Amino acid sequence: MDTHRDVHVAAVLSTLGAAMDTAPFPATAGGYSELWEWASQLGTVRKAGVEGSGSYGAALSRYLLARRVEVFEVNRPDRSVRRRRGKSDPVDAQEAARAVLSGRARSQAKAGDGPVQCARLFKLDLTAIP
Repeated sequence: MDTHRDVHVAAVLSTLGAAMDTAPFPATAGGYSELWEWASQLGTVRKAGVEGSGSYGAALSRYLLARRVEVFEVNRPDRSVRRRRGKSDPVDAQEAARAVLSGRARSQAKAGDGPVQCARLFKLDLTAIP
């Protein structure tokens, strides 16, 4: 997935790497549900690559993790790919999926429920007290 503030672009690849479909979805809870329905119609969703799983893609990553999808953090496509294909969200989404399929993406996305997140929430709660 190529994630942005308002819209995420998703791509589904076959197990052989052929692009099956690419589509944009709102970066909202409803959009995540639409994305899940769309991807599930194309096959069983087992793994996903999310660009920015700690920022714009954080909520989407948690949504997918809750559905038992193995989510990987994907770096931006390298400059050589961008030079050859140009900058486009559908191409970036396909490259994210290819990074997972090939094994280049190895870092699993954070679930947002670990000790660091708990400490962050605790700190936020302290700042809210007058």
